Amino acid sequence: MRSFGFALEGLATLLRTQPNFVVHVAAACVALGLGIALRLGPLELALIILTIALVLVVESINTALETLCDLVSPRVHPLIKQAKDISAAAVLIAAAAAVTVAVLLFGPRLLGLL
Repeated sequence: MRSFGFALEGLATLLRTQPNFVVHVAAACVALGLGIALRLGPLELALIILTIALVLVVESINTALETLCDLVSPRVHPLIKQAKDISAAAVLIAAAAAVTVAVLLFGPRLLGLL
């Protein structure tokens, strides 16, 4: 039960200190709301939820890595910069995948409304 509390503390820290995480959560709410409004099926909603989870997990790992890098090397170091850049790239890849999933799932339905 203690580890659950630590996890909630970490989530609160992300929401309080990481503007990008908040943006991802807001986008997730919009995606879920749109999926429900467009009456996506259970598998399509599951795909949206898994995609949201992927982005939030990768953003969380990116933040943890950046925090650790800042502790280990407060000054700019080429390898620390490389680690941070690669971690940020992972978030970019996950976010691009999420946008692709959204276009594939929402696009045809939204075009059908026109």
